[in-house]
Amino acid sequence: MQQKKTPKETEKKNLIGSAPMLQNGAADSISIVFEVTADAIGYVDISTSPDMKNAVRHFSGSRGLVELNDKIARILVSNLKPATRYWYKIGADRIIYDNGYSMKNLGSETDGKIRSFTTLGEDAKGAFCVINDTHENKKTLNLLFNKIAEIKPAAVIWNGDATNVTETKEHAAEIFLHPHPDHPEYAAQTPYLFVNGNHDLRGRFARTMEEILMLRNPSERSQEFSDLGRNFVQRLGSLALIGLDTGEDKLDTNPVFAGLFQMEKYREQQARFLAEAIETPAVKTAKFKVVFCHIPLFDPNKAANPGDLKPRDKAPGYNTNYAMWQRTCANLWGDLFVRAGVQLVIAAHQHQFRYDAPTAERPWAQIIGGGHKLDGGEKRFPTVIEGNVENDRLVVKVHDVRSGGTAGEFIFA
Repeated sequence: MQQKKTPKETEKKNLIGSAPMLQNGAADSISIVFEVTADAIGYVDISTSPDMKNAVRHFSGSRGLVELNDKIARILVSNLKPATRYWYKIGADRIIYDNGYSMKNLGSETDGKIRSFTTLGEDAKGAFCVINDTHENKKTLNLLFNKIAEIKPAAVIWNGDATNVTETKEHAAEIFLHPHPDHPEYAAQTPYLFVNGNHDLRGRFARTMEEILMLRNPSERSQEFSDLGRNFVQRLGSLALIGLDTGEDKLDTNPVFAGLFQMEKYREQQARFLAEAIETPAVKTAKFKVVFCHIPLFDPNKAANPGDLKPRDKAPGYNTNYAMWQRTCANLWGDLFVRAGVQLVIAAHQHQFRYDAPTAERPWAQIIGGGHKLDGGEKRFPTVIEGNVENDRLVVKVHDVRSGGTAGEFIFA
């Protein structure tokens, strides 16, 4: 006699709830995240052939435990070859789980689509693109994703403030796995490298954001810097891409945050990380060094709050009670930029495009990307910043996606 199935076992809702998002692009690894709609163990099949011949299956989880999750599948794929194209398929096993002694695997479900990605590395080619301060604005995201699809970069740096404030996992999944209904595959074949903005650090779920937005492969850094899961140093051809986290735009002592931040120590730890990173071959042998961080590290306006005004981010003569730029980070990291030969810092936060030319005291240029508003005035427009090495020169174009034109072009030789 056939055993009667429970309602859970006869459920027909698709188990895979989103397209995959490629995260943490690197030369030898990548993270792949997608949504599931019920208890499941997610996996990715990876092959060097478009027909998926000899594909290798990678599961979510670690320490001998396959991750069981009813909302998200997160898979770290490591031991990949640099500058290599891979094809992949996502899938999951539907699990009926009652307790640690009563569970059942109902079998695999896949979406059937074969996608591909290419790893980074010294021999990799292609542009990088930068977006920032998107703040969940769907009209702006539509324009940005359209431009990125046109450029077809090797990687995208999302330079902070993808969120406003994030209290729940469901909200975070909406922001990163369903950012726009017309672009469900926006990050399915192009890896995204994420840099925190100050808004991305706000909200209860910000403290466990890695449940949606995975931290980078721990093998990328030494044990001393195990806490720096958002920082990166990655090669893209002759480019060294360096990601740093400027943190909150208010002091740790500001009472509005009730003692929930320790950014001062975090920034100092990143200085030690950077001092070690710039001595690695990935940076020393790169002709071009570009730093990505959310809050600018310079501002020509003497009234712009530098983020170190005690006790409560206020002082006479400054135009905001929060950091417009980060003098602390500039002091901690600036000499290291000079030692490494950094030519360019790409920042965000101020919601308007600006170019700061290098000087004798500050030998690196700074480009600030635009904001999310489409009606913000002459200089307040969303941007896609494109960087590409052409004829042994780094050419950086700032695309104004509101008008469809180019707001600026800068060449580094």
